[in-house]
Amino acid sequence: MKIVIASGKGGTGKTLVATSLALVAQQIGRAALLDADVEEPNAALFLQPIFHSERAVEQMVPLVDAARCTHCGRCAEVCQFNAIAVVPDKTLVFGDLCHGCGSCALHCPEGAIREVPKTIGRILSGQADGMSFAQGELQVGEAMATPIIRALKRYARDEGWEQADWLIQDAPPGTACSVIEALRGADIAVLVAEPTPFGLHDLQMAVQVARDVLSLPVGVVINKDGAGDQGVEAYCREAGLPILMRLPLRREIASSYAAGIPLVQAHPEFKVAFAGLLRSIHRLAQGGAA
Repeated sequence: MKIVIASGKGGTGKTLVATSLALVAQQIGRAALLDADVEEPNAALFLQPIFHSERAVEQMVPLVDAARCTHCGRCAEVCQFNAIAVVPDKTLVFGDLCHGCGSCALHCPEGAIREVPKTIGRILSGQADGMSFAQGELQVGEAMATPIIRALKRYARDEGWEQADWLIQDAPPGTACSVIEALRGADIAVLVAEPTPFGLHDLQMAVQVARDVLSLPVGVVINKDGAGDQGVEAYCREAGLPILMRLPLRREIASSYAAGIPLVQAHPEFKVAFAGLLRSIHRLAQGGAA
């Protein structure tokens, strides 16, 4: 089962939930964890994996042969991302905007454009407490996180990790293209929210992406329960969203998390709750009531 742990905003406790859920899942069956928060992956800080493999992630970008280019502008016309601009005597390529679609090279009437690989990040993989673990890392200065996430998921598929009982993915925060790529192909989205007005607003946006656009079953975990107001709970009730777990706002939880200790290791009493969360996720993904 492919589970994506996501959130409408950063700092809600998404990685806290993903790491503890993966550790408990590994005790029940075979689990794998993908850290797809490629701009700032931090699950490894808690799980301390031993990495044994590294591979570069490349994206094809256009290279213009100035001797053959007539500056007709056809490449700029077909580029949907404004990654190419043509001025009277020069064709300019903006690699940070390029999505590697290849349209410019395909449509160039002079054959003056070819694609060359550009390294934009890497995939690290290994083992953490007997669990398969991999993370994507976007290279500093690069803007396109989506190709890294796509490569991370492809790596998991090639390695057979999709055959695990639980393939858990820690998604980027927010609702941008990178989040959509992380959610694509999942069996269920578990959205972590904090009970505040900001948390409610961002949860609503995340629900629109996961449930209304991608048609995924959605469950909610409320973190820092007891703080803020009742807005998130009321919204979940009105929207028919099951609240799968509540994690209390407690100083000792924050302290152990700040020290890099997974919740279920620092506070083993939560193992039962996370095992229950796994069961609820399974029922919800199968179309039942959580």
